[in-house]
Amino acid sequence: MTRESLSNAEWLRTVDRFGGAELLEQEARETGAFERARKIKCALDQLRLVLAYCWGMGGLRLTAGWAEVMGLASLSNVALLKRLRNSADWLEQIVGRLLGMGPRETGLAVAKGRPVRLVDATSVTKAGRNARETGSTWRIHSVFDLASERFTAFELTDEREAELIDRADVVPGEIRVGDRIYLRANRVAKVLAQGADIVVRAGWKAAVWLDAQGGRLDLIALLKQERGKGLVDQPIWIKGSAKEPIALRLVAIRIPKQERDLSIEKLKHHARKKGRNIRPETLVAAEWVIIITSLKCDQYPLSAISSLYRLRWRIEIAFKHLKSGVGLAGPPGKDPRSAKAHILAHLLLALLTEPLIAEHLGDSPRREAA
Repeated sequence: MTRESLSNAEWLRTVDRFGGAELLEQEARETGAFERARKIKCALDQLRLVLAYCWGMGGLRLTAGWAEVMGLASLSNVALLKRLRNSADWLEQIVGRLLGMGPRETGLAVAKGRPVRLVDATSVTKAGRNARETGSTWRIHSVFDLASERFTAFELTDEREAELIDRADVVPGEIRVGDRIYLRANRVAKVLAQGADIVVRAGWKAAVWLDAQGGRLDLIALLKQERGKGLVDQPIWIKGSAKEPIALRLVAIRIPKQERDLSIEKLKHHARKKGRNIRPETLVAAEWVIIITSLKCDQYPLSAISSLYRLRWRIEIAFKHLKSGVGLAGPPGKDPRSAKAHILAHLLLALLTEPLIAEHLGDSPRREAA
């Protein structure tokens, strides 16, 4: 979609996808995005203006000029910026509605009919030199449903908000898959309490590891012991704030020699650049992919757990579409309200184009293989 597509019949189809003119007008007034008709005649015209600015490359002045040529509105760039800031909550409602309208399909074969939802986050840099120097970013926390190949949740924060496995609502029966940053005992406990299971990669010191008797388990010693076998699949417990530890399952797979040599060399190179020494335990752990899961081994053997975790690549592809295909980048300006509106507009564009991509690509080869 481009600014030009907002000026023809495609815009009417887009309005229908967003929920229809009547609902959009109502929401715009309820959220305070559009209060009264003055320079802009209606809420739909305001939405078209806001999207034209966010999806285009011309900036506020050129967008205001485009609006006048199109007969949408006659307003200054400052007035347009105000409308943009006021539209953030409205855009958030539209994004939420589109997320809820996605198709619901059965899970992949490896998941035995259960929904598989991938959790991850991506970031874009905040505007301004100071933000670049301090690493300040906007963080988009996301959930991606694997069967329907659609995003099903977004939450926008800055870099101070942590990535949490239970940040998005849990669907009972789902298998929630995440990278090592998501292994936090208390958060995992909340997901399990809501009837879901987890498959999460782990660092060797990511938790307090316990054995069946409640004593400390030396994970590194266990990995050393199983080097010859190259596989670990056994019960494990992690300690949280609750009195009882959380019963889980440890699945570890030793990486092939060529790959682990590369992994260890990268670690050493990074340590040399930082002037640090690598702990011996870190080098041992680098030989392994360590996964923690709540799935039972009689239903989900080690190979199934490995397959489920490897499916994380799909959300990375979705993020690539969001940034490269849709054009999401750091929003202009430092005002949080306009930045939020800018990012939400691009999330809308991603949600609009996902079905088109699926239609042109046909069935997923991964889905056929499953």
